Amino acid sequence: MNHTPLEKSKVHDTVEMIAYVPQSVVSKTIIMKSTGSVSILSFDAGEGMTEKISPFDSFVQIVEGNAEIIIEERVFFLETGQCMIIPAHKSNCIKANERLKILITIIKSGYE
Repeated sequence: MNHTPLEKSKVHDTVEMIAYVPQSVVSKTIIMKSTGSVSILSFDAGEGMTEKISPFDSFVQIVEGNAEIIIEERVFFLETGQCMIIPAHKSNCIKANERLKILITIIKSGYE
């Protein structure tokens, strides 16, 4: 995972921020604070993340491509420009049926 922060007070191109790597999922942290994080990920077609459970809500926005997001065995199909909140404490995974770039925002508050 790349933790090099983005330069502040500068315009950045979200689509160009991260590259695709064959047969891989690549992650770049945009902001990492004790209160939460913002990351961008790229998935090659057919790649995905293993099922997990997070203690925090995760806001997921599709930057490019189409995603299959499974929450508690319920399947959602999202495309470029769409977003959703993956609820805390629910099993979930993300799959790329084609090349995919997503932005994930996690706010670590409200669960004290």
